[in-house]
Amino acid sequence: MKAMILGAGIGSRLDPLTRSLPKPLVPIVGKPVMGHLIDLLRNHGFTEIMVNVQYLGQKIMDTLGDGSAYGVKIHYSVEEELCGDAGGVKRCESFFRDSPDGTFLVIGGDDLTDTDISSIVQAHKAKGAVATLGVTPVEDQSEYGIVVADGEGFITRFQEKPKKGEAFSNLANTGIYVFNTKVFDHIPAGTFFGFGNNVFPALQAAKEPMLAVPSEAYWKDVGNLAIYRQSQRDCMDRKVHVEFGMGGTPIPEMEPQTWIDPDAEIVEQGHVEGPAVVRADSLIKGLVKDYSVVGRGCTVEEGATIVNTVLWDGACVKAGTYLENCVVGNGVTVSSSHGIFHGLIVEPKRPQK
Repeated sequence: MKAMILGAGIGSRLDPLTRSLPKPLVPIVGKPVMGHLIDLLRNHGFTEIMVNVQYLGQKIMDTLGDGSAYGVKIHYSVEEELCGDAGGVKRCESFFRDSPDGTFLVIGGDDLTDTDISSIVQAHKAKGAVATLGVTPVEDQSEYGIVVADGEGFITRFQEKPKKGEAFSNLANTGIYVFNTKVFDHIPAGTFFGFGNNVFPALQAAKEPMLAVPSEAYWKDVGNLAIYRQSQRDCMDRKVHVEFGMGGTPIPEMEPQTWIDPDAEIVEQGHVEGPAVVRADSLIKGLVKDYSVVGRGCTVEEGATIVNTVLWDGACVKAGTYLENCVVGNGVTVSSSHGIFHGLIVEPKRPQK
């Protein structure tokens, strides 16, 4: 089956983390959030995946490659200018036209979820929908597009980010979509076009069947720093099912909630107190504890301490440095004689595309 991951956005709400890394590559327990999505799609039988890219798109292509490390085949659609989510899918129409049963899936590139997408596909086919939306109950409807459905699950109304107390439903649109290729008849070529603002109203006007499939599975749009931090903890607390590892090779759980790659080195004076994740080729001479994540090729020197802190690949924490509730970017070295709390320590400039 074929799917598309939307990966062209800038991710401004995660600034400055996204100044040097596109949002779909922001690491969750040491793996790009898009990598977790690819795992999910593969496990549900999607082996042909299209990814649209624009902002820092070359980094996405260089990191994911042809998808073989994830057991899938990845294709890329490079957008010189942003096309909107629906416009980006329209550019890939020829890729999806030969999908089995005319069915394909679209998902946001910054979602962390273990939703049963197979059940959404099955409901879509069984009820003959042109568009099917995965939805989930939320407490604060003001942050989401809200969906109203009838007793059969067919959508009767959309409500975009209603004010508190004015929502007609508690079902939020998760951005997980299953489409029939008929949807392309409602998306013009060569123009900026969105699903929420343009396509779904057009389908409603044409009285095309749209279905909502509720799920209470874990789903987060990793769109701001608070959710980014929480997602690390949720993975380690097993609130969401993710794979700790690559290509079907898991990172062993050496102690409860403590995942340490066999290619990481923890010297005699180094210590890891879980929950924690330590990825390959990292050297731990100091203390790592309390929901910390150490990416690939990192160094925590003797006398250094990281607490509830995320180190991206290649980061180095020098001797005597204390970090708590911090995020350290790719290849960044931190040295301080004072404690750093709630810090974002990343490259300051936006690189070229």
